[in-house]
Amino acid sequence: MTDDQLKAVFKALSDARRLAIVRMLERDGEVCACDLLDGLGISQPTLSHHMKVLCDSGLVRCRKDSRWCHYSVDAEVARKVSATFGQLADAAGGANGASVGTEGCTCAREGSCGCGD
Repeated sequence: MTDDQLKAVFKALSDARRLAIVRMLERDGEVCACDLLDGLGISQPTLSHHMKVLCDSGLVRCRKDSRWCHYSVDAEVARKVSATFGQLADAAGGANGASVGTEGCTCAREGSCGCGD
């Protein structure tokens, strides 16, 4: 995932309403725009704006039928975001997968990190 793609996903998720939308999609799978409107209590133009940001980020995809749009999380993009965080966690834990607070820590936080020093 490129930095620009990742930034777009983070920007999309930085808004509380968009995060709520993604949580609804996570919970319910594919959701019709009409159900999102009812569940969120927002206007149609507001929903359209939020869905545009989410779809443009790639995290959400849209399937149109004759009258409504049906939205769902793009599983592949979600996996890529998850993999990015996995790489971050691996890097934070060190090359051998060690966790923070390993033996020999000489941190100056007086034990607040859990290492015991």
